[in-house]
Amino acid sequence: MPTSDDLKGLMKFLTRVEWRGCFEEVLDDHLGPVLDACDMDFEDLTEILGEVWAMTVWGCAFEDFLTQDFEGEPGNMVDDYVKRRGWKQNARSKAYMMALRTSVMSLYEVSNVVPGQSLAARDLIRGGEPITVSEGTATKTLKQWDRIAARVVPVMGKNVLAGGVLPFTPQATETLFDVLRGTFGKKNAKKLPALKNEELQAAASMFTLSWLYDTLNRAMTRPLLRNNHGDDIVFHDVCFPLASGAIQRDIAARLNSIPGMWQENVKFWNWLEETPGNRDNPKRGNAATLDATMDDGLSVLGNVELTGPFLKLSTNSAARATKGTALIRQALGDLVQTPLTDIRTVEQMTAARPGNHTEKQSSLPPEVIKQGVHEFLDRHYLETLDLPVAMLGNKTPRQAVKTAAGRQKVVEWLKYMENQTVKQPDPTDPMATYNFEWVWKELGVHDLRR
Repeated sequence: MPTSDDLKGLMKFLTRVEWRGCFEEVLDDHLGPVLDACDMDFEDLTEILGEVWAMTVWGCAFEDFLTQDFEGEPGNMVDDYVKRRGWKQNARSKAYMMALRTSVMSLYEVSNVVPGQSLAARDLIRGGEPITVSEGTATKTLKQWDRIAARVVPVMGKNVLAGGVLPFTPQATETLFDVLRGTFGKKNAKKLPALKNEELQAAASMFTLSWLYDTLNRAMTRPLLRNNHGDDIVFHDVCFPLASGAIQRDIAARLNSIPGMWQENVKFWNWLEETPGNRDNPKRGNAATLDATMDDGLSVLGNVELTGPFLKLSTNSAARATKGTALIRQALGDLVQTPLTDIRTVEQMTAARPGNHTEKQSSLPPEVIKQGVHEFLDRHYLETLDLPVAMLGNKTPRQAVKTAAGRQKVVEWLKYMENQTVKQPDPTDPMATYNFEWVWKELGVHDLRR
């Protein structure tokens, strides 16, 4: 599989003066309209999206740049690099570079995912039958009927995904299709035009921009949660394995020497701030505050608990976790070993709450619960087939399948329901394992399930 090492030479080559300006032009095509509209720079984008997604977007622009021919000789950086440095590359890296050289970005629908191995990708813009793609990393998170903007490139007899892969929501998909219809279609066109490779190549930045507008809109409208000191709420559990021979009395004595550490009982401590912090911290902005305070107004920075062979520090921000870890390691020294850290966002904590796990609330065997949930869903969806559905223009599914256009809408509706169902936080949840195949057959569209 291609890795970042396969393009390391090209990325270093990008610093050459003759290519630096050309790349900046392409990067501006991919980011400029969004950054200007939101009055931000790339660092702001990184803060909102996170470094991984910011660099993925950068990678989309870089891959687009590798396909472009600029005025002068040699005109394309891949050609120039291979001519000058190609002898340094192994066969796979060189094949990957040359495949990227002629690649195009498109929107694919994912199916038949084999985690760690492969997936089937159907091109939603150029059409055709799904193709098998060898993929190790993305297949561990992609689900049936997910949509991704990506470059599928042939490398040494296999189709692989390039590095710039963007997950598309239905809203981002519609934004992209509107832009493509407006750019390449006839006036007031409702159907997506059949695009040639050279047109898709010219439209590469439209994929990035559509994804960015959708992602930023969702990120910036999502309510923020911060603690009293303006840190984003991200829950950290830092577990220190106790060293062999460590005894509770010694651990307690050293913990009690840490400023702000107040012992509640023999195995539990509150870690408090030493003086009340600034409650008008500008970092907090308009975000909602989630924090615990004592009666005297001091914030609870975290909790420390002795549990079995571990000493566990629990905090609600990365900054507090870093500070608390350093204090404990300094105070306890050789009584504890190197810690392990578990990190969870607010969304993950919400998804994992007990109310979301039916089997934990019942003494019934999991297979009995699963059967009951599936029987309920069978009855629910059987009734739904005779009820108006907004995605089908307020027609019932049975009415919609009577026309070719309606059948296509029904297919999109069924894929959407399957995709949302399989994305349950717990893959063993009865909802996540529900099989929609009978619905496809009932509506006579099973031949379109591909």
